[in-house]
Amino acid sequence: MSPTPFKVIVVGGGPVGLTAAHALSHAGIDFVVLERRDSVVLDQGASLVLGPPTLRVLHQLGLLDPLMAVGGEINTNVSLTHQGHEFRDSDCFRIIRKNHGSAPVAFHRAHLIQTLYDKLPEKAKSQYLVNKKVSDIESHDTGVRVTCADGTAYDGSMVIGADGVHSKTRQVMRRLALAADPTRTWDAENPFTAEYKCMWCSFPRRTETGESTETQNIDKSVMYLSGRERGWIFLYERLPQPTTERINYTPEDIEAMAARFAEYPITETLRVKDVYAERFTAGMANLEEGILEHWGWGRMALVGDACHKYTPNAGLGLNNGIQDVVVLCNGLHKALQSATGEQLDTTTLGRVFDEYQTERAEPILRDAKRSAQVTRLHAWASTFYYIMARYILSWGWIEGLLLNYQAAPKIKQGAVLKYISATEPFTGLVKWDHPLDGSSC
Repeated sequence: MSPTPFKVIVVGGGPVGLTAAHALSHAGIDFVVLERRDSVVLDQGASLVLGPPTLRVLHQLGLLDPLMAVGGEINTNVSLTHQGHEFRDSDCFRIIRKNHGSAPVAFHRAHLIQTLYDKLPEKAKSQYLVNKKVSDIESHDTGVRVTCADGTAYDGSMVIGADGVHSKTRQVMRRLALAADPTRTWDAENPFTAEYKCMWCSFPRRTETGESTETQNIDKSVMYLSGRERGWIFLYERLPQPTTERINYTPEDIEAMAARFAEYPITETLRVKDVYAERFTAGMANLEEGILEHWGWGRMALVGDACHKYTPNAGLGLNNGIQDVVVLCNGLHKALQSATGEQLDTTTLGRVFDEYQTERAEPILRDAKRSAQVTRLHAWASTFYYIMARYILSWGWIEGLLLNYQAAPKIKQGAVLKYISATEPFTGLVKWDHPLDGSSC
């Protein structure tokens, strides 16, 4: 059943799936992307923030310049109480730029996806298919078959599940693994738990590009970002109790949450109600958190939100999803280069998957903890978090120590694609562990 040569079926055509398409294309690995939506781009999300390690990977893929044309580098950050008192003017982004050559860059989700798709080679665009809602996956010793709700089926050598927090790939992988050995332990059917929910919206840019603020209160917080063309707000609220159930919020729920936050300040002159009234789009969801124990089985592997989910306050979700793609594609490329034929057997793929998860385990756990802490700091989740957020972390010298001696040694470890030659786009005081010197890494 498995075709020749080696072929990857990518389930999910969002930013992580599109990055996988670029990485596989550069590796010379055949692929197809199956996207359940009826369009490549739907303007339904808010902003996405990419850090310097991710921007370096996108530079390797030839995407940095077109992306910077639609993104805005973040350069300021101010913290406010819900009464409007400014208690922190942070140098965090200036320190990151000094250390690593670039501060994080904010993108409107739809603009990021559009650029990632537009810059695919023409052949690769023909391998990105919409209206392909996956209904089932078969994984055998020699290959996989992915069946879609429209009756079409696609044969390949393996599946990359880049289909998000409610991953169909993860569900099927669990079912197949337990069917093969009912006595084994596995991740729960609903493996992530939400303690917070978030409402977001985008609107015409109201302040200078690169401005950001946090408005803090007990069990509530607001984040504001100003991009190149749009601004975004994120309203966070603690749930009455943690839940693993998926909740679909209605337009009335969105309106009610916006009303509860209407008077919250986001700058000296703007309040939530001011920008919400000008919104282009809005949405609302629970914020699941968790890390799976099992990222792969048989010929199926998970990346991004499908296997680890963070709250978005620290902007680390997509960045880690792209790092997943980098490490997994490095492993596939290396294994195929060493293979005697054009295929990889299930044992070899299992080894690639294990090495991928092992390499990613420490960064994933670290960033999950950081994301959880930032969410709870902003929402004053306890007396401890309140004192840390309101007083301790507002001292600039403490922030500098944390960024220079705790964050920088971790940021510099960012993985790059080992099979793509590129020059270094960012240089700062901190040297990269995997430098780009114009030759393959």
